Amino acid sequence: MSWDEWEQLKADAAARGSTSMRLNQAAPDGGGGGGDLKSDKKAWVKAGEDTKGLQDDIGKALGKLDDGQSGLGDISGVQSAAAQKELYDSWKKYVGDVKGRCGELGGVMERSGHDLAKSDGDVKAELDKIKSKYQDTEAVGGQAKGR
Repeated sequence: MSWDEWEQLKADAAARGSTSMRLNQAAPDGGGGGGDLKSDKKAWVKAGEDTKGLQDDIGKALGKLDDGQSGLGDISGVQSAAAQKELYDSWKKYVGDVKGRCGELGGVMERSGHDLAKSDGDVKAELDKIKSKYQDTEAVGGQAKGR
């Protein structure tokens, strides 16, 4: 579910003006809200740590990519070698960005677990920063580029 869909669902619920809510069929107490909503801080922190942990494997994959590229040598005058180098550069940037995104997203998740008092807007702002920072690379494979 996208953030916009979630926001629309919340707006629709607010517009209906319901006076009580039942979560997991819990009976409302005192006529006000319903049941106890619980979130496990440890689960959020662990999910964040695991997401950040993906950086290690991605780093290893980047190392293997670099090793596989090392024998290319001089690419001047060889179109296939130049195309391969262009593809390599594109993927190296993309995979590097995935690694960075995992680290930042994991950090947001960890902080959310430690401090569940953040508003939806604060968390969304952090996620929007990550989204704008890590735009996908332009496609380069298969394009003639004037050759």
